[in-house]
Amino acid sequence: MGRIFAFEDIHIAAFASVAGREEALGPLGGRFDFHDTENTFGAKTWEQAEAEAVGMALAFAMKKWKSSQAPEVLFAGDLQNQCMASATGLLSFGIPYFGLYGACSTMTEGLLLASIALASGGVTSAAAASSSHNAAAERQFRLPLEYGGQRPPTAQWTATAAGAYILEKGGTGVRITHGMAGKMVDGGITDPANMGAAMAPAAADSILTFFRETGTRAADYDAIVTGDLGEEGSVLLSVLCEKEGVRLQRHRDCGCLLYDRERQDAHAGASGCGCSAAVLAAHFLPKLLCGEMKKILFLSTGAMMSPQSTQQGGDIYGIAPCILLEA
Repeated sequence: MGRIFAFEDIHIAAFASVAGREEALGPLGGRFDFHDTENTFGAKTWEQAEAEAVGMALAFAMKKWKSSQAPEVLFAGDLQNQCMASATGLLSFGIPYFGLYGACSTMTEGLLLASIALASGGVTSAAAASSSHNAAAERQFRLPLEYGGQRPPTAQWTATAAGAYILEKGGTGVRITHGMAGKMVDGGITDPANMGAAMAPAAADSILTFFRETGTRAADYDAIVTGDLGEEGSVLLSVLCEKEGVRLQRHRDCGCLLYDRERQDAHAGASGCGCSAAVLAAHFLPKLLCGEMKKILFLSTGAMMSPQSTQQGGDIYGIAPCILLEA
């Protein structure tokens, strides 16, 4: 059972994406607001580089918003310990801040919570942002890049990217009409190099629950977009849904769209908080704005784990909150 939130007149008023070198070389390379060929964003460390990236993304979004006021509240998170990329990169904006951790699902979590805040009537504008950096994430969750460890085919490449969004009550733009908080699902996966398999059961649970609770089906949407399953997780998602009699003909995964499999060695695809954050802004929202698409079910997918939990052999839980985006 899932609790469906219904929203009235909540719009994405502005959005922006920032990316690194590999992301700029991929199929979406020309669509980001900014990219850095050195992945440093002018900073001295990888962690500080990610902080700069998310700050840039919010600055670009606020410039597009063209408001004399700042958003009244900010929801943001990342993969660094205690979400330090968000705290550091967004400090100078001085916006009341909610720090989030939903792993790679954080972008959708932020958009959902921002929508709930707006629907409550407490604020009339809210921002949501998320980011990741390949080198910072590898150093924290696996091994430093200098180690040169070999990755199995199921491994994904943490995106160096960030996205930021400004939502407001009223106005124009793509609407967020519904949302649902996902449940944590334990698929029994313990391998940190196969996060797609860990997240796919949660994605399937959220999609099937949303369909059931709203009385809709896959054919009602122009796209059903997952955030970070990659090739491995996308295949598993299809299998899990077909077992329940649901075919996802229009499924798209941000982790499969960010890199070119033929030219870039991303193994199973992209992951990271910045993956869905940047792909939504660079790819899907423009399609909704131009009328190419009318309705998208969007769910970022997160693998809930820590370096200690995986070293101790703990299961990796999946989570997949979702929002319904309409032109």
